[in-house]
Amino acid sequence: MRLTGSVAVVLLLAAGLALGESTIDRFFHTGAVRVLILSGRNNHDWRTTTPFLRRVLAATGRFDTRVDEEPAGLTPEALAAYDAVVVDYNGPRWGATAENALENFVKSGKGLVIVHGASYAFGEMELLGDNHVATGIHEAPWPAWERMVGAAWQMNPKSGHAPRHIFTVQWKDREHPIAAGLAATFTGDDEIYHQLRLESNIHVLATAYDDAAIGGTGHDEPVLWTVAYGSGRVFHTTLGHDVAAMMEPGFMASFARGTEWAATGAVTIAGAVRLDAQAEHPIRALLVTGGHDHEASFYSVFRDYGDIRVNIDPHPAAFRHDIRGEYDVVVLYDMVQEVGEEQRKNLKDYVEGGGGLVVLHHALADFNDWAWWWHDVVGGRYLLKADAGMPASTYQHDVEQRVTVVTDHPITHGLPPMHLVDEAYHGVWVSPDSKVLLHSDTALSDGPVAWIGPFQKARVVYIELGHDHQAHDYPPFRQLVHNAIAWAGSR
Repeated sequence: MRLTGSVAVVLLLAAGLALGESTIDRFFHTGAVRVLILSGRNNHDWRTTTPFLRRVLAATGRFDTRVDEEPAGLTPEALAAYDAVVVDYNGPRWGATAENALENFVKSGKGLVIVHGASYAFGEMELLGDNHVATGIHEAPWPAWERMVGAAWQMNPKSGHAPRHIFTVQWKDREHPIAAGLAATFTGDDEIYHQLRLESNIHVLATAYDDAAIGGTGHDEPVLWTVAYGSGRVFHTTLGHDVAAMMEPGFMASFARGTEWAATGAVTIAGAVRLDAQAEHPIRALLVTGGHDHEASFYSVFRDYGDIRVNIDPHPAAFRHDIRGEYDVVVLYDMVQEVGEEQRKNLKDYVEGGGGLVVLHHALADFNDWAWWWHDVVGGRYLLKADAGMPASTYQHDVEQRVTVVTDHPITHGLPPMHLVDEAYHGVWVSPDSKVLLHSDTALSDGPVAWIGPFQKARVVYIELGHDHQAHDYPPFRQLVHNAIAWAGSR
């Protein structure tokens, strides 16, 4: 049975509560700020905005974030383990149990973050106005929501916004922890909400000028503010109409810092959030292609590796100079038989000097006539033709297979059994001195599909998987390649 939404959240956390706080801790990363995003109904594209909000928080390294797409199932037990709730929702009301659970959660000293259209939820305009009149839905507003959010959309005067445009956001309280240390202004590409009914207890952090020339009020309108609700902290951003708006650096920084402040009362996150943040000393990897066509999806495998910096140098230019000391790992996704004498020497010097090597998929067919390469270094060979009593190797596209870990190793650590469709090789020579890491269950394969090569002077790994997008887009494959590069690079 598969549990989804708040049912899974409730059962998981209720079980943890029954066993004690230490048990709950096992469900989260140690020391992380625990955040629950409420989503699932929105007149904005929550199917893209919610994952992006989660991605922003993950990029800081500060949060452990979960998502609940059925907030109506919330209970006090389900919320108890979290430090803050982020609301990316503006659909129907949740019912007394869920609504009281969130109110008491915030009152007790926890955090609440309201993003853009969530301010539209549960109020006069949403429940009695434009969205529901046509459907005949008439619900009473949720009074506590307005007090928590610090604002409500109203019918008279009617709240709204001018057309989306680019504008400047001005911090008004630069001493507040959310704004401290940031530049005085940042840019928004968004909507500016106006004529909201504002609560008297909001503390405005930032405003933007609502240009009358394009339908605005001609005044500075609040776009970021905080609210004290009981002992809890609320951060409200009216920005974030869609993912493009959320990708503005100012939005990402203010949202991440506002979430940390709501959860903890302090801010430790730096002034910029980088989705592709690089490690201080990333692994330097050279990716070599050429000699075999491949899908562009292959390059996406390396997109999110914050601890690896990848340069691409295809044949025939690869290894044209001495790369010792320039790269920590060479990743081969090529298929060549001959390179110039100088290039071969540079490659051999690199490996003999201890440089890491990751050989992927069809690169097993490289240098078929260079015995030192396939016998001593890679520990495997795809035979392009019969040789030494062995027939030529064969391949089969689109083979459904189950790949399992056979050796516990840093490269395989944390990998699940993999079910994927990929190309299978048969009749491959594998050195008895290679250490097999992964095994495929298909009869169209020889069995071993990843191994550590026998070479003693360098870290060498071969991975047979990775023919096309069916593998490239598969998260365990991406993790496997990352682990292999990290291990070959001695990290």
